[in-house]
Amino acid sequence: MAHSSIGTPEQLRDPNYTPALQRAIPLGIQHVLAMFVSNVTPAIIIAGAAGFGFGSDAGAQGFPDMTYLIQMAMLFAGIATLFQTIGFGPVGARLPIVQGTSFAFIPIMIPLVAGKGVEALPALFGGVVIGGLFHMFIATFIGKIRFALPPLVTGLVVTMIGLALVKVGIQYAAGGVPAINSPEYGSLLNWSAALVVILVTLGLKFYAKGMLAVSAVVIGILAGYVYALLMGMITVEGIATSWGRAAPVALPMPFKYGFEFSFAAIIGFCLMAFVSAVETVGDVSGITKGGAGREATEAEITGATYADGLGTAVAGVFGGFPNTSFSQNVGLIAMTGVMSRHVVTIGAIFLILCGLIPKVGAVIRTIPIEVLGGGVIVMFGMVVAAGISMLSDVKWNRRNMVIFAIALSIGLGLQLDPKAVQYLPDSVRILMTSGLLPAALIAIVLNLVLPEELSDEATEEVSGGLSGHAKGELTGNTRT
Repeated sequence: MAHSSIGTPEQLRDPNYTPALQRAIPLGIQHVLAMFVSNVTPAIIIAGAAGFGFGSDAGAQGFPDMTYLIQMAMLFAGIATLFQTIGFGPVGARLPIVQGTSFAFIPIMIPLVAGKGVEALPALFGGVVIGGLFHMFIATFIGKIRFALPPLVTGLVVTMIGLALVKVGIQYAAGGVPAINSPEYGSLLNWSAALVVILVTLGLKFYAKGMLAVSAVVIGILAGYVYALLMGMITVEGIATSWGRAAPVALPMPFKYGFEFSFAAIIGFCLMAFVSAVETVGDVSGITKGGAGREATEAEITGATYADGLGTAVAGVFGGFPNTSFSQNVGLIAMTGVMSRHVVTIGAIFLILCGLIPKVGAVIRTIPIEVLGGGVIVMFGMVVAAGISMLSDVKWNRRNMVIFAIALSIGLGLQLDPKAVQYLPDSVRILMTSGLLPAALIAIVLNLVLPEELSDEATEEVSGGLSGHAKGELTGNTRT
């Protein structure tokens, strides 16, 4: 890609450089398109898990709540991004970091709200606020805890996040949990809508370039939306009704759903804050390496972590979910070669405007769950793939295989069979059945306490003889 019309190579590597507006605005919107669907999806999933309903033809019950959660996802992604790009005091990396609603917390949030409606939201948002404040505290010592979260742990956690959520994608594509006992669940019509999204997304990712490739998931969902409209899965009247119900402009309301302290929510969000903080450190490093060809400074890493926590805490006050840096935008910076933080600031302003207009959230709410399912299958599958990619940095000796095996078996097993711990106290049971937290805790503790001298011993007794002695050997690093 030629950059001469945007700026000189030195300018492009400078976070403080601002391209001409006719270039900066499309680049900023490009960042929004890259993360838009991923940003609002957690709000839709949590609303669905709580029982708010889907689709333009759903009843009025739950309409304002689901629309509001989508609205807050957009608004506070934009505000948290401004914390990063503009910054104040110790808050913000002053780098082109795009913030958005984190997938990592979804496995924690679903057990907290499952089937409980809006009554579960005060405790949920109490956990978001406290977890965000704790995340800010982590910024004071983030550099000192990275040793406890090597690729073995972070790769396992990211893989577990994806594995916890792939079921959601399949259920959505088949028709959604509320329809699980209906004859339409799993019908060819439902799956065809999801497959349209998947095929269009794949086609654009592999055969298109530039803006089309970056916006593949958004365009895929738009194609699925049009298909659903043509097949009668949604109606123009239903879309118009949703549009008409929503106010033209609405401001966020502090403590709209109240505020409660829940042990399970607070512990869950605080523990996941460690994982989110390390993820942000990786993204900051990726941005400075890919965009400026240098390592991230300690001030940038600390500032980014402060902004992560503050963005989450402020979002929780108004009914938003935890925010984190978005990795897909890190790749976009490497692709465009434009390191300007002011470009991302323009994207943040666009997100804030969308968040102040409930009609945007109302239209998003009309997306059929089957269409969303196609996008979710792609997104959460990519989360699993990202985790596996991180695990490729692990030296697969006996010690690391045992740690991974035990953490994955217990975490995934508890997630698949929640009744296995039905006699635990409610708060502990919710944390355990998330699967993610027990897996992360087991991996962290075992990695810290198991001696390294186990590393060079044979692996046959734990791998069924599949230790490998050729390409991809398990006793050596998988990367050369």
